[in-house]
Amino acid sequence: MLGNGGYYADYVPLAAIIALGVLLVVAMFAGNRMLRPSHDTAEKLLTYECGVDPVGDGWAQSHVRYYVYAYLYVIFAVDAVFLFPWATVFAGLGWVSVGEMGVFIGFLSVGLVYAWRKGVLTWT
Repeated sequence: MLGNGGYYADYVPLAAIIALGVLLVVAMFAGNRMLRPSHDTAEKLLTYECGVDPVGDGWAQSHVRYYVYAYLYVIFAVDAVFLFPWATVFAGLGWVSVGEMGVFIGFLSVGLVYAWRKGVLTWT
């Protein structure tokens, strides 16, 4: 045992904060459940799709091109996440970092050219 109360005594404030946080979340959910109106009607139980009543069955196929658009967006969003911090500290990094970022952008460019040549980026 160390000094004033032992090793685990240092974790008491952390446990209290976690317990308080859990208690606060439970209290919020309980308060929401007690205060909200809950009158189920036929209109309330309908499936809501952008203000249009659902017609037909629930199965619809999507073209794979939409997934490719989403994938390309994620790639370029990640690219921006890496480029912005790099650009803010550019002066202190040196020329090796410029070369590494050039290779990174080169890989992304090859992917973009590949998607362009495959016709993925044309909207039909």
